[in-house]
Amino acid sequence: MTKPAAPKRHLPTSPFNAPLTPSPKQFAVGDQVTHDVYGLGRVIGIEDGIAALVDFGSTQERILSPYTKMSKL
Repeated sequence: MTKPAAPKRHLPTSPFNAPLTPSPKQFAVGDQVTHDVYGLGRVIGIEDGIAALVDFGSTQERILSPYTKMSKL
């Protein structure tokens, strides 16, 4: 079994720009969101940095951070 490759570090003397790390998504209670699997919904609860509780109408789901499949409308 092979070990996964570590991310390459940016050398300070490099003539190229350092890669940008995306800022974590932030949601607040009442935000309208869309999810790739569940569709449109509204945030009804937040667990800081851990998860968001979202009401999608027919179901309520706890979506875990980093919220890759969810975006704010």
